[in-house]
Amino acid sequence: MIVKRLFGYFTNIVIYLILLFFQQFIVFGQDQKVADSLVKIYKTKKLNNSEKMELLRNLSFNESNNLELSLKYAEELIALSKAEKNYLYLYRGYSQKGNKNRIIGNFNIALDSYFKSIDAAAKAEYIIGEGMSYMFIADVYSTMGSKENAELYYDKAIKILRKTTNRLSLATALLNAGDEYSKNLKFNLALNYFNEAGEIFKNENYLTGIAYTLGNKGMVFAKQGNDELAIKNIREAISILEKQEDYYGISDYLLYMSDIYFKRKEWKTALNYAKRSLDIAQKQGLKDQVQKSSLMLSELFQQAGNVPESFTYYKKYITYRDSVKNLEEVEKMGNLRTNFEVSKKQAEVDLMVQQKRTQKIIAISSIVSLVLVFLLAIGLFRRYRFIKKTNTIIEAERKRSDNLLLNILPEETALELKESGKVVAKRFESVTVLFTDFEGFTQYAENLSPEKLVESVDYYFSKFDDIIEKYDLEKIKTLGDSYMCAGGLPFPTADHAYKMILAAQEILSFVQHSNRENPLNHTRFNIRIGINTGPVVAGVVGTKKFAYDIWGDTVNIASRMESNSIPGKINISENTFAIIKDFFDCEYRGEVEAKNRGMMKMYFVSGEK
Repeated sequence: MIVKRLFGYFTNIVIYLILLFFQQFIVFGQDQKVADSLVKIYKTKKLNNSEKMELLRNLSFNESNNLELSLKYAEELIALSKAEKNYLYLYRGYSQKGNKNRIIGNFNIALDSYFKSIDAAAKAEYIIGEGMSYMFIADVYSTMGSKENAELYYDKAIKILRKTTNRLSLATALLNAGDEYSKNLKFNLALNYFNEAGEIFKNENYLTGIAYTLGNKGMVFAKQGNDELAIKNIREAISILEKQEDYYGISDYLLYMSDIYFKRKEWKTALNYAKRSLDIAQKQGLKDQVQKSSLMLSELFQQAGNVPESFTYYKKYITYRDSVKNLEEVEKMGNLRTNFEVSKKQAEVDLMVQQKRTQKIIAISSIVSLVLVFLLAIGLFRRYRFIKKTNTIIEAERKRSDNLLLNILPEETALELKESGKVVAKRFESVTVLFTDFEGFTQYAENLSPEKLVESVDYYFSKFDDIIEKYDLEKIKTLGDSYMCAGGLPFPTADHAYKMILAAQEILSFVQHSNRENPLNHTRFNIRIGINTGPVVAGVVGTKKFAYDIWGDTVNIASRMESNSIPGKINISENTFAIIKDFFDCEYRGEVEAKNRGMMKMYFVSGEK
């Protein structure tokens, strides 16, 4: 028993010494080999909470090959730090979470994490952490193109970090600020910052910092027209970063090399550099770099006269540009936070002045109130009864208005319209669209009175509405005898195609039963049904009499499925068949010619397996 305790004691000492050893590497930058070594310790689960927080910090920082794994370590560090109320490690957890999300293009999550890291650093009285967080926030705004916010936060970061002894943090802030001033064409200021940062990195023997300083100076030289000096500096930077396995920097500088040769009209060399940049960005999941490289390749192929290749890369650029989530909303959030910080001191002064005025007003009002209190009490009581009655009426009307709006628009869309007065169109990657149409409707319309025709259509469409609601699908609109609905929006779901087939079968069954029984003596119709699955864009049309609608090639193909169906059948596209084939028996129709679409594969749904 004594031997086991001694063994456990010495094991903990060894693990702690290993953590202290690896902690030294965090000053010099990421090292995937360090992360790989620490994983072995992580899996033993023989650490106390203090040791585990330090281990998670090192794992999240050094894990560079798998960003999702790095984020997992950061989230675990945040949770443990909150439980331990350790604000220093809470700052480090939020900082790492922000860094990794910034790399993969999730700027809204990155900004939120950095602002939380500032609060944690302040509670921990960790000045270096506050300065670094301000720098990271500036980095995000720089990437978003918000130069005013970027310069503001870089200035904050540099002023704070100059008060500390952490030279590497100061050098990093100077390097990033120099890059921002370079983008804003303030070249002299940028070079001054780069030179100061470079001297610090050399003194600290920090290779990654030296590489970025060389690369960024090369970018300035290129903008000044000194291509040879630019190429020399950027090549040296790439050479160092390849040894450090810093893929983000490599991809960025390769793209800049491509731009240099592009301007020199050396197309082949420019194309090689751009392809290398895109290849690295795709392998490492760097969304921002993928979209930049794709745009560069699109422009290069356009100049070379290869329009199809140019269009292919431009589509990739658009896809990745749109995948960088909610940039406009992020910038609005950031501007509000910036304006708050800038005006903080003025707000404090205004508050003090207002407090003095309020005290004076209260003193005078108290004297007057003693005289008027009885009259005011009576008046307030009467007013209270009036307001209560009025509020009851207003609340009833508000509920009535809300119910009417929800009957027209999806709940999420209605809420957005009420809050902002407009609805931003949204893209959904996978939606199933259904169209129905009554056979021979035009002939019936000519022989029936309008009242009888509307009564008959309402009889069918009312039941369709109940079926669509039952399967949690979204009715889009009706046009004459055509009924349109969709699944997978406004909230994406995984089973929308399956539910749509079930709804279609129930609609078909209802129509066939009505034709047999016809309890209310309505006009008998035969129905065609067509279904397709794919991406759509959804939003609200117009500014009067709002209507929720969807657009895209997916909708057009669904319409073609309906028009090429036959009465009493559910005709589906190849896209929908690929999703539901394991759940329903289907009859392959072969390739059928569709209007304006050419030959298309179509299937009839037979029944559920």
